[in-house]
Amino acid sequence: MTDPLLGLGVVELVEALGAARQTVAAAESLTAGLFTAAVASVPGSSAVLRGGLVVYATDLKATLAGVDPDRLASDGPVSESTAVALALGARTRCGADWGIGLTGVAGPSEQDGHPVGTVFLGIAGPDGTECVPLALGGERWEIRTTAVATAVSRLRDRVVERAAR
Repeated sequence: MTDPLLGLGVVELVEALGAARQTVAAAESLTAGLFTAAVASVPGSSAVLRGGLVVYATDLKATLAGVDPDRLASDGPVSESTAVALALGARTRCGADWGIGLTGVAGPSEQDGHPVGTVFLGIAGPDGTECVPLALGGERWEIRTTAVATAVSRLRDRVVERAAR
């Protein structure tokens, strides 16, 4: 049986990280560990995957991932600043070259004024941070897997681009 997560381009991400001798960690809210599970599904991923934090509850974003509680109170758990802080927290706390932060609304209803499908992807790496805002459609599973596929693709592109310099 083929793992459906392997279809997200994660094999290519693991290969790119391995070739660059770099590692990744994630702090995941909306995806609840799906990114980390996808990376771990690839044979040999132990060379590149440092770990992950599932921070589904808002308070855990602060206590586990190091998101500033004042920032969480002002910007909310679903925001660009939270996604970037999650990525930085994963990178720092897990000792990885790259950090991924995923937060958003998978449904069934809006959260704090954000419609279903709102996702913020934070990426922190040796060359800085970025936030990718996404407006995704579909049911919960599709939103979550599309968020992971986007994280995999964007990180792979950054790793490859950085290695080419």
